Amino acid sequence: MALETEGRRLGPQRVRRGVKALLADAAKGTYYVAESGGEVIGQLLITYEWSDWRNGNFWWIQSVFVAPDWRGRGVFKVLHAHVERLAQKRKDVCGVRLYVDAHNTKAKEVYARLGLRATHYELWETDFVLGR
Repeated sequence: MALETEGRRLGPQRVRRGVKALLADAAKGTYYVAESGGEVIGQLLITYEWSDWRNGNFWWIQSVFVAPDWRGRGVFKVLHAHVERLAQKRKDVCGVRLYVDAHNTKAKEVYARLGLRATHYELWETDFVLGR
C-alpha cells in the first residue's frame, strides 16, 4: 500500500512491528476489515486526535486499502459507513477525517460520492527518517 500510494518501500519486519504495536495497544487505533469468503478484501485503520476546541476526538481514517480485484465494488463504502455509524453513536467523537494524496483523483471522487468534503486545511509535516 505504501508503495502504491506514496512510492515508499517498507520492510515487512517494520510493518509487522507497527501492526503488532497497534494490536497490543487499543489507544493507538483500531483496524476494520472487509471480508469475502474468509479473505480480507479491504481494510482501514482508525486513529484518534483530541480536539480541545470541540472537547472530543476526531477519528482519522488511515491505511485504506482495497484489493485490486475488489476496487469499484463498494468495499470502501461499506467500511466507511460502518465507521460513520460507530462514530455517530459515541458522544466523545466530534468528526471523522482522512487525508488523501493531492493527485489521487480516483480516491477523491469516491470520498466525494460518500459525502466527505475537502476542508480549508493543508497537511504540513516533518517526516523523520524511517528505521528509527
